[in-house]
Amino acid sequence: MRPLKTFAPTAILLAGFAFSLFAADKDKKESASKEPPRPSYEMPQPEKESLDLAMYQSIREEALAHSHIMEYASGLMDGIGPRLTGSPNLKRANEWTRDQFTAMGCANAHLEDWGEFGMGWQQLNTWVRMTSPDTAVFIAQAAPWSPATKGPVTAPAAWVEIKTEADFDKYKGKLAGKIVFFGDMREVKPVDKPLFTRNEDADLKRTQEYPTSLANNFSFGAFLKTLAFREKVGHFLADEKAVAVITPSRDGRNGGGSGGTIFDDTGAGFGWLIYQREHANALPVAVTAIENYGRVYRLLKAGVPVSIELNIDTKFTGDHEHGFDTIAEIPGTDPKLKDEVVMVGGHLDSWASATGATDNGAGSVVAMEVMRILNSLQVKPRRTIRVGLWTGEEEGEFGSYGYVKQHFGFVPRSNAPDQLLITEFDRDPSGPIQLKPEHQKLSAYFNVDNGSGKIRGVYLQGNAAIASIFQQWIEPLKDLGVTTLTMRDTGGTDHEAFDAIGLPGFQFIQDPLDYGSRTHHSNMDTYERLQAEDLAQAALVEATFVYNAAMRDQMLPRKPLPHPELEPKRTQPLKNVMPGAETKD
Repeated sequence: MRPLKTFAPTAILLAGFAFSLFAADKDKKESASKEPPRPSYEMPQPEKESLDLAMYQSIREEALAHSHIMEYASGLMDGIGPRLTGSPNLKRANEWTRDQFTAMGCANAHLEDWGEFGMGWQQLNTWVRMTSPDTAVFIAQAAPWSPATKGPVTAPAAWVEIKTEADFDKYKGKLAGKIVFFGDMREVKPVDKPLFTRNEDADLKRTQEYPTSLANNFSFGAFLKTLAFREKVGHFLADEKAVAVITPSRDGRNGGGSGGTIFDDTGAGFGWLIYQREHANALPVAVTAIENYGRVYRLLKAGVPVSIELNIDTKFTGDHEHGFDTIAEIPGTDPKLKDEVVMVGGHLDSWASATGATDNGAGSVVAMEVMRILNSLQVKPRRTIRVGLWTGEEEGEFGSYGYVKQHFGFVPRSNAPDQLLITEFDRDPSGPIQLKPEHQKLSAYFNVDNGSGKIRGVYLQGNAAIASIFQQWIEPLKDLGVTTLTMRDTGGTDHEAFDAIGLPGFQFIQDPLDYGSRTHHSNMDTYERLQAEDLAQAALVEATFVYNAAMRDQMLPRKPLPHPELEPKRTQPLKNVMPGAETKD
């Protein structure tokens, strides 16, 4: 054995070393405990989802055997009617949906103000007819936010073609007292394809394939600037003392914009920002069926005088109306997860020429039915389930962007003079995303806004990490037609507000039916265009997705945080690529 005098110092040294290790480990643990824990969406996701198949079946039975979705649909579309942003009808819809959520058992049902919108407006009555050289009753409605004619007026018709400001000179002094027909007469082709279609396997396969050509020539900002020129045209016609303006309805997909269907949105009037008093339509405007427009156009081109009688009867209800979203919840019950949120929704507002059934009464009543199903099953979600019915979507997704800005974060936007001609959330970014604490608490948002068709899958918005999760979720739903996941983005609706700041926001793939051909923004967007079985299926699928997201251990994974402010730099041509090229200052 070792001598004692050698052992003692060694023991003391080892004891000191052990103490130092213990102290270091303690300091490390204390330091780690002071660091905020990583949110669960950043953690590795499980390979296998834990699916509650009994709940799958319960949701299926409640959604299909005990559906109340068409009662909600009739209450909203028939009982309230069109819901133009800022209108008294939309106020009624906000209050009605809030009260329905309370009645079905939701908590905290309330309205949230997203800010000032603009003018309130109602169409009371509109009619247009030709009185000579023959009599004919036209299919027509007032363009949104059109002023009234203050009673019936009769005047000669005049067709004008104004493409640039130089064209104004051709009509100076010639339009006083005239009813102006403004717009090209488009070709009206035979309806040789079905207006009502469903996704075939080949359609879904094409949707599933990610496009390698990402160029999109359409610019919403450029479109809005084009409408800014139309605003100048409207003021010119008013200055020339025209009585009123009639514009032709645009076409729909597969030739659907004929046979009495008219599309009536901001494209029918003189600008996009016509809901603001400073950009208001300068004179009464109506949109008419292309066949009616065509008859007058051909008579005038042939030199035959035409007389028109019309009455555009409208009412403004205020210049500074605010917009509100309807919000309600099923509170979370897990002590650790109840502050996290899963959201579902659609937009409640519509255009005014019909009752906004497929756009987007359908998505709204699907979201309502989702909440009713989960309440009826007395689901106790681990996370809070929150529904949002947005307004102002048709004019620029104001409700959803406003809600996201107030709760989760926003992209700073340019205030350059040319940018003020377009809606706020379409302006160029002026800085990096500004995040709020609630940004870490949202697991996902699910949206329906492509009409009345049943759900066939999900647009993943480029979120590769979520594909395997959703693939497992839809496996028990494939007998209902839910088969397709695509990495593609889709746009034009409220999930974009969430996706824009890096939150998981998803729109479902739906059967098209006659949405693009006949009902989108048209006078045919009525209760009769809704498909009860499709809507029940959509509520079933969406309720299942919401339930799964609310119950799983982790929040759903996210894409990397976007940096829209860097896009202009990323798309600039590379410098000094060509060998031998002279360097420019």
